[in-house]
Amino acid sequence: MIELKNDGLQFSFPEVHKEARLDIDFQRTLRIPDDGSNHPLPPGLGSFPLQHVDDFADDISERWLTHGGVMLPMYQSEAMWLNFSARGNGFPYPVAVKIATGKINAVTGEEWENGLHADPQDYVVVPEQPWLDGYCVEKGIIRQFVAMPLGAGYTAEEQITGEAEHGGIQVIAYPMRREAYEEHRKKWKVEGWGPNVMGQMCLGSIQEDAAMYDMGLAPGGRMRQEIYDDPYEFNEWDTENASRCFVHIANSMVWRSITGKNPPTTPPTSREYTKAGLPWFEYYSDGEAIDGSGILAGLKSVIQIGQKKGDVPLPENESVTPGNVVQLRAGLRPGQVREGQF
Repeated sequence: MIELKNDGLQFSFPEVHKEARLDIDFQRTLRIPDDGSNHPLPPGLGSFPLQHVDDFADDISERWLTHGGVMLPMYQSEAMWLNFSARGNGFPYPVAVKIATGKINAVTGEEWENGLHADPQDYVVVPEQPWLDGYCVEKGIIRQFVAMPLGAGYTAEEQITGEAEHGGIQVIAYPMRREAYEEHRKKWKVEGWGPNVMGQMCLGSIQEDAAMYDMGLAPGGRMRQEIYDDPYEFNEWDTENASRCFVHIANSMVWRSITGKNPPTTPPTSREYTKAGLPWFEYYSDGEAIDGSGILAGLKSVIQIGQKKGDVPLPENESVTPGNVVQLRAGLRPGQVREGQF
């Protein structure tokens, strides 16, 4: 079952275990410079607003209604990241999550398939993976998710398939098997530890032709972020129970005409944010990172395509040097105080 709660998606699997729950919210953020440098993690600037597509059946395309799900607004060239949170009584309940954009897997670059695959790993494991900011192009490096109009040739979907058919974001979640979770939970109780848990890095919180408002995601600037190897046995995932959601992206300029609500204001630029002395982030974990996707590594970034087309798709793309970089560490239990140096 999937519910829309507080501008986030909550996946729950009561048929598997009462603690099997996963929260995903879609964070507004800085668009990092697409300049070839590897940047630290930008902050969350609050969740994008989510709406049920069924509530606006008269104002959206039949294709959106067929897919169902939810929708959110993004400005052209705006960036986002996905924030994951596993629930549980004392110990988070592990969930395997596949993320695609335009039905292109954001970890492997392969076209959409239901089910989980271990070789290569085509999913992330929550809570070990606290967030996902973009496409896995190298080991420890992603290219940021950046919104671009569907049909303009920039999105990962169009670069890989040659078609502008789906757009948006696709999510499917598989819980751990009940028996496997109970066995791990016994071990975690004895050893006094559990899966890594991190909070999010937040500082705050008329029918149109589909081509005019339908958005997809494209690869932007390079960022240091590891996609972690699955630490569990592959047969511990309950592939018989899954929930999936299609997250449509509407151009913010027509969001009001669809919903009657104002979209969020545009976020600050990376230069403005850095000049104000606000924090960027580095995340450290003992988890093993998977290799990047050769398919995704071959994608051209938004700025590279724009230069070839003679366009300027990323305004205010100046390089920055973050001076306030906060180190975040995995492995702390909820409420645990980290003992630092004296």
